[in-house]
Amino acid sequence: MDINGFCHDGVTQRTKPKLSYDETRDFSAWKGEVKEKLVELLGLDVIAENACPLQMEIVEEEQQDGYKQIRFEFESEKGAVVPCYLLIPDTGKEKYPVAITLQGHNQQGFYSSIGKALCHETLDYDTGRGTFAVQAVKNGYIALAIDQRGMGSRSALNTIERRVSLNPRGDCYYEATTALMLGRTLIGERCWDISRAIDLLGNFKECDLDNIVITGNSGGGTASFYAACVDERISVCAPSCSFCPYPESVLRFYHCSCNYIPQAFRYFDMQDLSCLIAPRKLAIIAGKYDTAFLVDGVKRGYKTVEKIYEKAGAKENCSLTVTDKGHWWCEDVVWDVINKQMAKFGW
Repeated sequence: MDINGFCHDGVTQRTKPKLSYDETRDFSAWKGEVKEKLVELLGLDVIAENACPLQMEIVEEEQQDGYKQIRFEFESEKGAVVPCYLLIPDTGKEKYPVAITLQGHNQQGFYSSIGKALCHETLDYDTGRGTFAVQAVKNGYIALAIDQRGMGSRSALNTIERRVSLNPRGDCYYEATTALMLGRTLIGERCWDISRAIDLLGNFKECDLDNIVITGNSGGGTASFYAACVDERISVCAPSCSFCPYPESVLRFYHCSCNYIPQAFRYFDMQDLSCLIAPRKLAIIAGKYDTAFLVDGVKRGYKTVEKIYEKAGAKENCSLTVTDKGHWWCEDVVWDVINKQMAKFGW
């Protein structure tokens, strides 16, 4: 008897999700079932019970080199204040497509996106490769940077009373686990915040609400994917280093607790959820040497994505790009992929 065997590995191998893609099923009916189940498992209905009227406060406006930077905050639900930066190019156009940029796990949260370094350890990332929002502006977009729950300034563990001796962690673990106890998920809460932020974009006349892109790396890519699944106003979803079938990612390796959706694999795998984005544009970016989201798994999952998009009559609207890196945001690759997709809209 192998006492080092893992029960969960065997269960994973034997599990066939109940709502996995089946080309013989009625596509529209199946898609409806998947959407209903995802909303349930994310806890979005529970989150909605705590909803409140949207009120936005502009905290500051600064002129930067080539763009105006606006910091605003709003309450997405009772007790959940969402800080955001909106970067508007100075090129004088009446309207601009919007790129929602989401950071992965780092100490800085959305400050990295605007190129504001708060600590020496992450200086190179925060003033270069990790400046997602600034990169978006340089590519002709209005950029919306959102500080996600459990990251950056929104980490509950930044307060000393939360740092009990049993778990003195500085990540989103506390936020993720308490959400589960309340019938929610941290992924669901992040999706909720993103949708409420989109609701507010109409307050800025320069935003083209018919052309909204969402992108991010790692945890930011994960939130990008699920947000596009539940909010049809997002035109292009470009998750980097985050899309992967669960058996080759969160069910195989240790991942941050915010990646987990209770019971999800009983019903669907990540690639099955692409039906909720189709026929809108899905541009997946993966790292050849990513040790957290295995590229062989990404390629396996993408085969199903292609079948789903073909069934939706939009096979040309999905793509997979594999970089020659690991778990890495490749600025040139990501924006080239996004720009090609947006060109199809005439931008």
